[in-house]
Amino acid sequence: MADLLISNARLLATMDGDRRELTGGWVSISDGLVEAVGQGEPPVATTVIDATDCLVTPGLINTHHHLFQNLTRAFPPMTDKPLFGWLQSLYPLWRAIDTDAVHVSAWVGLAELALSGCTTSTDHLYLHPKGAGDLLTAEIEAARDLGVRFHPTRGSMSLSEKDGGLPPDDVVADDDDILAASEEAVAKHHDRSWGARTRIALAPCSPFSVTEQLMVRTAELAERLDVRLHTHFAENDEDDEFSLETFGCRPMEYLERTGWATDRTWVAHCVKPDDDEIRRLGAAGVGAAHCPSSNLILASGIAPVVALRAAGVPVGLGVDGSSSADAASLWLEARQAMLLAKLRDGAHAGTARMALEIATLGGAACLGRTGELGVLEPGAVGDVAVWSLDGPIFAGALADPIEAWLRCGPVAARDTVVHGTPVVQGGRLVSERVDEMVQLHTQHSRRIQQR
Repeated sequence: MADLLISNARLLATMDGDRRELTGGWVSISDGLVEAVGQGEPPVATTVIDATDCLVTPGLINTHHHLFQNLTRAFPPMTDKPLFGWLQSLYPLWRAIDTDAVHVSAWVGLAELALSGCTTSTDHLYLHPKGAGDLLTAEIEAARDLGVRFHPTRGSMSLSEKDGGLPPDDVVADDDDILAASEEAVAKHHDRSWGARTRIALAPCSPFSVTEQLMVRTAELAERLDVRLHTHFAENDEDDEFSLETFGCRPMEYLERTGWATDRTWVAHCVKPDDDEIRRLGAAGVGAAHCPSSNLILASGIAPVVALRAAGVPVGLGVDGSSSADAASLWLEARQAMLLAKLRDGAHAGTARMALEIATLGGAACLGRTGELGVLEPGAVGDVAVWSLDGPIFAGALADPIEAWLRCGPVAARDTVVHGTPVVQGGRLVSERVDEMVQLHTQHSRRIQQR
């Protein structure tokens, strides 16, 4: 007998190698892993979720975020700024984060993601003010309490304003201290087992906030520890100009000369690579987290997602920090990815199935978990999103449930299941701590924004 059965789907999108789409499909889960997928008579299960009039997909995967930034959403001094001005408006506030603030911001941010069908999220936690405490452990504990799968990164900044970088002096650290903390984080939290709930990557923030030597040494450490690498890359014109002026090369050459051009790496944004750089990224197997809403709200540009995928770059989806996109809905990002691909490359180029691939299979590839996450097939993790396709917003959308899922809306997940356990049911979070955590979040936001 299975632990959990999700049955009677209008359509179940497996995202397996054959991209099977099963009308009336079902998926059974035991011990946190998919046991079987099929049509017709389903197996018996202890718990059953009826997916009548629903699209069932693998849980969506968020490949880029800064969870602590939801403490400063819609903060007026930054709302009309491009990337560098936006950062400089907020660094003075963010230096006030501590373990309590990071814990509650992670809990609330991951809860918001779960409501949008997200079952696995990374977090690029690059800000570690002096005396703030063990921020990485604080957010990992939040993810465990909520019940979502978490791939945080031990981020860092080492190049302050006085050395030609953007961050203020009191939020950067020494390279040796960063590397020691990175190794400690992997030893403490990284789970290498199949179906792991927590894994760690190493993530110097960006070329404009870390030293070149830290990039080199972090790549060497990641190789030795066998963990993944993440950083911001070619986000906008300012990013390119900084790289040319500071390092004498474009971001792609910088990635190559620091040892980051490897299939261990996935980068965030990747808005500005030229045709040759796209080819080189694909040849190296570097992944890219596409963050469409953030790139729009900061006027950074439109990432060449169609060309990147054609070149062999694994492309995942990211909501990015809440202070830039101000919303953390992976459904919204999938829809934006579809629309922007149409705008950039033609109406034929952006489809709902392309966006679903990016939000599932692409995300799994970025995180180094192909075949484990982002797919509904035996042995994969039991992470599932159930999307209701009824009511006025879907009236008339009869022919293609996957296209309807993104062309209609807005939509939130009806049910979100992580490792075989519901985190969202009937459109509501299962946890009884929602009101408590939102109230705590408001207290910390007020404290930080009044600085």
